[in-house]
Amino acid sequence: MSISTLRGIVSRVMPTRKPHATPVTATRVDYAKIAATAEEKAAAFQHPKGKNTARERLNMLLDADSFVEIGQFAGGNPATGFLGAAVVTGFGEIAGRQVAVYAQDFSVRGGTLGRAEGQKILALMDKALAMKIPIISMLDSGGARIQEGVIALSQYGRIFKKTCEASGLIPQISMILGPSAGGAVYAPALTDFIIMTKENSHMFVTGPEVVKAVTGENVSMNELGGGELHNFQSGVAHYLADDEVDAIDYVRSLLSYLPSNCDELPPSYTYTPSVEDEKAAAEVQALVPEDSRKPYDVVEVIEHLVDYGEFLEISQGFATSIVIGFACINGSAVGIVADQPNHNAGTLDVDASEKAARFVRCCDAYGIPIVTLVDVPGYRPGTEQEQAGIIRRGAKLIYAYANATTPMVTIILRKAYGGAYIVMGSKSIGADFAFAWPDAEIAVMGAEGAVNILHRREIKAAGPNEKDMNQARQRLADEYQANVINPALSVEEGELDGIIDPVLTRQTIAESLEILRTKDRSHPGPKRHSNGPL
Repeated sequence: MSISTLRGIVSRVMPTRKPHATPVTATRVDYAKIAATAEEKAAAFQHPKGKNTARERLNMLLDADSFVEIGQFAGGNPATGFLGAAVVTGFGEIAGRQVAVYAQDFSVRGGTLGRAEGQKILALMDKALAMKIPIISMLDSGGARIQEGVIALSQYGRIFKKTCEASGLIPQISMILGPSAGGAVYAPALTDFIIMTKENSHMFVTGPEVVKAVTGENVSMNELGGGELHNFQSGVAHYLADDEVDAIDYVRSLLSYLPSNCDELPPSYTYTPSVEDEKAAAEVQALVPEDSRKPYDVVEVIEHLVDYGEFLEISQGFATSIVIGFACINGSAVGIVADQPNHNAGTLDVDASEKAARFVRCCDAYGIPIVTLVDVPGYRPGTEQEQAGIIRRGAKLIYAYANATTPMVTIILRKAYGGAYIVMGSKSIGADFAFAWPDAEIAVMGAEGAVNILHRREIKAAGPNEKDMNQARQRLADEYQANVINPALSVEEGELDGIIDPVLTRQTIAESLEILRTKDRSHPGPKRHSNGPL
C-alpha cells in the first residue's frame, strides 16, 4: 500500500484537527493576603471580648520568630478566601526549648472540632511524641462540630487516646482561654496541668441550658464551670490567672521546671551561692513556732529554703492543708510537698491526699526529685471524711509515694503522727533520706491523747479534784514525750537518717540530692508510668 493511499484512509477515520484553544491560566491564590484578612477578622471577633486571637496567643507564648506553622490551610479552601480549620498547629521555642503547640481559633466556626481539626491536632501530637517534646494546647472552643456528628466525636476519642499515650512520656499543658464544653473537657483533664483565666475560661460537661432543661436549675457559666470554681472547689485546674498574659507567663515558668521528656534529666541552672540565700536558710527555725499547736505559713518556710526564694506553687486555692509546687535547690529543679499548718492544722483529707498524690506521680514520671516537709497531726477525722472515701482516696497518696523511684528527701519539721506520718514520704514508704528537727514529735498520736488512753485509771486515781488529775496527766505526758515521741528513738531504729539543726535544713537537702543524683531509676520499656488524673 502506497503512502498516499494510507494517508487517505487515515483522513477518513480521524477527525479533522482543530487549532488549539487558548490555554486557561490558573488563578493565582494570594495565600498571604487571605491569611492576613482572616487574622483581621479574628481580631475583630476576639478583641471586643477581651480575648486574643489564636496566632496572637502563640506569639505571646513562644520565643520571637520561632513559630513554624504546619497544615495552615488544611480543611479550607483558599480560593474562596476560607483559611482552613478552626485550629492553628505548629512548633516553636520557649526559652530556647522546642515545644509543640496548638491553639483553637474561636473566630472560625466557634473553634469547634471536626475531621480537619482532629487530623491537625493528632498529626501534631504524633510528631511531638516522635520528637519527645512537650505539647501545649490553647483551648477556646464550642466543642464537637454538630454538623459532623459522629466524625467529630470520633476525633475527640482519638485525641483522648493519643493524650493517654503521651501521658508521662512528654509534659502536656492545657490553657483554657475560652469555653471548653461537653466531651471536649476531657482532653485537658487528661493532661499534666490546666491553667484557666478569671474572666473567659469555662469548663463543664453540660452547659447552663442543658442543666436547666434537665434539672430546672438556673445557673450561670461561672457558677457551673468558671475559673474560680475549678481552682478553689473542684480542683480541676492548677492555676487561676488574672488574664491571658498572666496565664502564658505561668506556663513559661512551669515549663522551666519540667524536662522535655521522661528520659531527660530535670532542668538545672547555674547557681551561685548568695549571702541572701544563706541568711534566709538560717532564719527558717524562727518561722516555725515551738508550740506544735500554733499555725504558721509553710510557704514562707519553703521560700527560705529554695534558690532565690522562688517557689512556683501548684493548685494554690484547692485542698489548702497541703502545699505542692516547684523550686530549685542549688540550681536543680525539685518538686516540693509540704503540710500547711495554716489551714486545718495541716491535716490530710480526701482532697489533700489526691492533690499530693497526683503531684508525686507527676514528679516521678519526669524524674524530678521530691522534697517533703512534714508537719502533720494526722488524717482529718469525722463522718464527712469517712463518707467521702478517705480510706480509698487517702490510699492514693500511699500508692504514689510507694511506687516512686525518683530521689526523695523528707524533713520532719515539727510533728508527724499516726498514718499521716507513714504516707508523708517516710523512709518506710520509700524515702531515700529522712531527717528531723531536734524537737520533732513522731508517734502514733500526741502525748496528751496517748496518756488519756494508756493511763486513764492512773490519772483518775491521782486525786479527787481536777488539779491533781491534770498534774498527773502532765507528768505522764512528759514521760511519754521523752520515752516514745523523742526523735532520737527513730534514729536508733533506722527510721531517720539524722537529727539536724534547722539552720542546716537547706544544706542537708542539697547534700542529699547530690548523693542521689546518680540513683538508678531503671525500668522495663521506654515508659515509666502515666500521669493520669488521680
